[in-house]
Amino acid sequence: MGTVLRSYSPGTTDVVGEYPVADGAAVRAAVDRAREAARWWGGLSFRERRVRLLAWKRAIATRIEELAALIAAETGKPVDDAVLEVMLAVEHLDWAARSAGKVLGRRKVPSGMLAANHVATLEYLPLGVVGVIGPWNYPVYTPLGSVSYALAAGNAVVFKPSEHTPGTGEWLADAWPGEKPVLQALVGDGTTGAALCWSGVDKIAFTGSAATARKVMATCAETLTPLVVEGGGKDALIVAADADLDAAARAAAFGGFGNSGQTCAGVERVYVVRSVYEDFLNRLEKLAESASYGPMTTPEQPAIVLAHIEDALARGGRAIVGGPESVRGARIAPVVLADVPEDSVAVTEETFGPTLVVNPVADLDEAVRRANAVKYGLAASIFTKDTHAATGIARRLRTGAASINAVLGFAGVPSLPFGGVGDSGFGRIHGADGLREFSRAQSVTRQRFHAPLDLMRLDRDPKVMARAVKLFRMRHGR
Repeated sequence: MGTVLRSYSPGTTDVVGEYPVADGAAVRAAVDRAREAARWWGGLSFRERRVRLLAWKRAIATRIEELAALIAAETGKPVDDAVLEVMLAVEHLDWAARSAGKVLGRRKVPSGMLAANHVATLEYLPLGVVGVIGPWNYPVYTPLGSVSYALAAGNAVVFKPSEHTPGTGEWLADAWPGEKPVLQALVGDGTTGAALCWSGVDKIAFTGSAATARKVMATCAETLTPLVVEGGGKDALIVAADADLDAAARAAAFGGFGNSGQTCAGVERVYVVRSVYEDFLNRLEKLAESASYGPMTTPEQPAIVLAHIEDALARGGRAIVGGPESVRGARIAPVVLADVPEDSVAVTEETFGPTLVVNPVADLDEAVRRANAVKYGLAASIFTKDTHAATGIARRLRTGAASINAVLGFAGVPSLPFGGVGDSGFGRIHGADGLREFSRAQSVTRQRFHAPLDLMRLDRDPKVMARAVKLFRMRHGR
């Protein structure tokens, strides 16, 4: 550990903190410590783990202002947004701690006719050590979607926070009240993350871009380390002709401009039925002009946002609010683009900035086709008074989640799994699926008595076999 990583406040030269970088040796040592801690932690009962997890929850909740201030300093987001992020994360932690026993504990399952002489049970056991590589845009809410559920499932966790938010990651690990290193944080860049992938952990949970996810997958493939990925998004919001346009416009503004547009499951595309298109644009324009949020967190992102704006306009799109002049260093003013060709990078690639592309469609069928046309599939929103139709539309969307007459509604529901398809990733965090994601299923049978028709032997009685075939035909052949 000879190198030091400095965390800077976005848009300034202020140093938030300095942290020693974990090299390969430090990563291996941390995993070794975690392996020993995992044997203890995994051997506890669900109740014993719940007590400790809820103590960690209380430590976070009682110091929420302190943590939120650190998040705001490292990401640039408003303190209120950071507070909301912590609140959402704590709700998930609470649910995971209280639900793990019910979801993962041993239970009897039907044995079936051929194995009626056996008792069958299923339970989900810890994997061992889970490595979590977190993002910078939501440095508490997003990684804790893996950390909380992995811990509740009985695993030890080695957490590598983003190099842009190292202090937040260390704060979370330092707040852990346990007597053993069940949760550790390692500061570093991509080299540290690669070392974690190589370290022999039992699973990696990664959040980041699809391009980086491919590199992580390639590294994990070398050791056959399983992986859960939450990649980027290019989420669409669909507005029907009968929608509450004020509510839809507010949702589009929040989903598109909140956190400076740096939300994987935020809104980047809006498809509005043509009959209400101009009305919707007028309402959104007023909201966009008064939108308030922080700077971009990383120095690279403004150039990407600018390139997307310029491509949209060069291809014939029009700027309703803002334009290239909106990109002012780390501060980007709201941008609303209309009538943007569907082959523009502003439509096909993740912008990850405070921009919205708003295009008209003939009907909801066209909206669904366009929403599904990109390589991402994280989430979507549908606004209509016909909730029955909206449910049908949600099922046709190639996404892992959808909200009806709201945006990001699923984020505050701990019992719902979260994840995407395509370049938005695979596997699930949150909910029962999230607990099982960090567990291994174990099936156990116990023979209660000898089978009347014993077929599980080499010296089968021909008469027994004939009776078994007859019963089989009676059961499955008619």
